[in-house]
Amino acid sequence: MSFRRKVAAAFYVINSLVSLILGSTYLLRGSFMPYHADALGQSWAEVDPALQTLLGALMDVAGAGWVGIGVATLVLVAVPMRRGERWGRLLIPALFLIFYVPTLLATIAVLNGTPATPPWYGNATACLATTVGVVADAPWRSLSG
Repeated sequence: MSFRRKVAAAFYVINSLVSLILGSTYLLRGSFMPYHADALGQSWAEVDPALQTLLGALMDVAGAGWVGIGVATLVLVAVPMRRGERWGRLLIPALFLIFYVPTLLATIAVLNGTPATPPWYGNATACLATTVGVVADAPWRSLSG
């Protein structure tokens, strides 16, 4: 792999690993995050059991999304990107941005619509890292290199 592609791969792998950590955190957590409590103005124990079930399910879906994007992009870096296959080099940033742009917009909506301070900067950093990666790799420059 070229130096530029290695730089891109490093950004993508870091994004992937962070995604796996976040996903695991959401999947294994027994209650919502502290900023969720701030958004609702209630602790987990104060939330109606039916709403606890719904919020827990939504956290599981979010967690599965992070794990899914993390696993998929690690495989894409390890196989098609390492081989220089253009489709894989284009698919990695596409997947990250398809996942992280709406996630960023959702956290900004919570930031602007509630008293909570969600970690929007993490999603923004993932989008920025993806952009740096794709610009460094520039898979549109050639079919195989």
